[in-house]
Amino acid sequence: MIKTQNPLEKMASPALSFYGLGIAPKIMEIIAQLKFTNATPIQHKAIPIALEGKDFIGIAQTGTGKTMAFAIPTVQNLAKGQSSALILVPTRELALQVEESISKIARSFAMKSVVLIGGAPIHAQIRSLKQQPRILIATPGRLIDLMQQRKVQLNKIGILVLDEADRMLDMGFAPQIERILKEVSVKRQTMLFSATMPSAIVTIATAHMKFPVQVEIAPPGTSAEDVSHELFIVPREKKQEILKDLLQKYRGSILLFCRTKIGTQKLARALRNLGHKAAEIHSDRSLSQRKDALEGFRKGRYRILAATDIASRGIDVAGIELVINYDLPEDPENYVHRIGRTGRAGMAGHAVSFASPDQRQDVQNIERLMKMTIPISVHPDGTVAQFDKPRNVFSGRKMPGRRKISFRGRGRR
Repeated sequence: MIKTQNPLEKMASPALSFYGLGIAPKIMEIIAQLKFTNATPIQHKAIPIALEGKDFIGIAQTGTGKTMAFAIPTVQNLAKGQSSALILVPTRELALQVEESISKIARSFAMKSVVLIGGAPIHAQIRSLKQQPRILIATPGRLIDLMQQRKVQLNKIGILVLDEADRMLDMGFAPQIERILKEVSVKRQTMLFSATMPSAIVTIATAHMKFPVQVEIAPPGTSAEDVSHELFIVPREKKQEILKDLLQKYRGSILLFCRTKIGTQKLARALRNLGHKAAEIHSDRSLSQRKDALEGFRKGRYRILAATDIASRGIDVAGIELVINYDLPEDPENYVHRIGRTGRAGMAGHAVSFASPDQRQDVQNIERLMKMTIPISVHPDGTVAQFDKPRNVFSGRKMPGRRKISFRGRGRR
């Protein structure tokens, strides 16, 4: 007997192959056409479970292929019946990228999809809903608006995906998510994907999911293995000086994070004044401006993209050479999401962070979360800055007519 080998078996080692996961032949052909040679760990674990129709919780860091982990089983399961799917995401950018990915598979099954996001004309979205799309990709706010206008009904939703669930909760969408969950049919499959597992997600899983299978690919706080880290301790007024040197050292695409939208605007303007091709993404930019910035960055029209944390999970651009934390994030977990924009899909990446001398505790919080020490680098002028020494403070109970006693001259906290 002559044994024939499926050509897809050659695409990856057996442990990380798409072959044998229960994927329909038609979708396997699409995967081959898209040149997806290996399944990522989250795809390899999630797809067979999701194809069985089970509720699923996937905990995996950014850049691990979570979109295809739910896109493939969603389309295949929808092809078996007449129900629809709802994919909830935290940001407009992520919604557009999810639609781009899922449509590559859905179009072969003649399935229409629609993106329901704020910042885009609602009347155009209402017209698209009249065409009865099988897949809805939405941000919670716009979906609630359409529900209130009775332009969308969720009673035929057979598959619900909560993508970047922890980010949606961080952004204050918990009440909207609860309301949406009450409107979706109880006879549904629910898939939840997240980079972390806060208690609020456990609450959602307990209340709204049926014996979910949980898979954790990497512990919360784990960064991409192929990303190296570097830290400059630098006073705020000298940040741009070191940034100029970094922009000369690294010639590839650079994603630069600031803490505030005003800071992002100022920095992007300063970079353009220095002759750099730089765009910006933050909440004061319109949807069309944000799409132009992201598409221009992806195509190389802009080498530098300055952004607030709105982009820490909403950007999926291959080949970002460097991520710069011009400002450290307020939440240590956002450090992981930011640097997850580089070193994706097995590629090497690098992350540089600026910390002012009084941010020792912020850096320690990040290091504690990631279970690593970030190397401190020498300034271009050859100096090595240090964090301020912790201040020793002695204070007792407040007594009438007395003040707290503190020892000064020991640096800042």
